[in-house]
Amino acid sequence: MKLLTIALIFLMNFGLLFFSSAAIAATAIKLTEISYKDCPSELALGNVNSGSSQLANCFLVTGKAINPTGKTVYDADVFGRIYDANNEPAMQNRTRLGTLEEIPPGTSDFEIRISVSANQPTPLKLEQFKASGFASKVRP
Repeated sequence: MKLLTIALIFLMNFGLLFFSSAAIAATAIKLTEISYKDCPSELALGNVNSGSSQLANCFLVTGKAINPTGKTVYDADVFGRIYDANNEPAMQNRTRLGTLEEIPPGTSDFEIRISVSANQPTPLKLEQFKASGFASKVRP
């Protein structure tokens, strides 16, 4: 019984250590100077919305990513809200817009390709952009 108690205490402490380390691994990345531009023609050719044959416009969302750590951040998911000129959501039920594979320490440029239904009027409004990544690669 005493051995079982010691084993359970060890496993509980190991679990707390494991889960607290995983939580610390996520790094918040501030995104600034957010704007967008039309995709170059080679990226936009034949662009359709996913899961449909509806025509879509291709845009590149650009900006600055600020990594406050002294280490490279990997696989950072980018989140934001995009609205059309009528304040309608351009990315219905979707705030995760893409991934930045690597963000070096300090400030760096980024761009993400998005597709917006061709029937949604521009200019687009880009709001609440942020990113969160990890101290090591999490995707193969």
